[in-house]
Amino acid sequence: MLHPEFFEGIMLICFGMAWPVSIYKTYKARRNEGKSIHFLYVILIGYISGIIFQHLSNPKAILIMSLFILNSCMIVIDIILFYRNEWLMKR
Repeated sequence: MLHPEFFEGIMLICFGMAWPVSIYKTYKARRNEGKSIHFLYVILIGYISGIIFQHLSNPKAILIMSLFILNSCMIVIDIILFYRNEWLMKR
């Protein structure tokens, strides 16, 4: 029987595969059309909640926590690029 963390890991890997594409597009476009900063913050809060949950419920689940942290870092990069693009568009 597969452990539930296996499926959580698959979910995090699948979600995590989308962020590099989003980061690349945000960086290259130098514009924020179609991007929602509120959405990015909601997703970041979700990932932080996942990190806290894993830490409280199963602190030994280092792999799952690492995936949450990696995805959170990519969201933060996308948020930084969003603000960079805002600055570029105002110039």
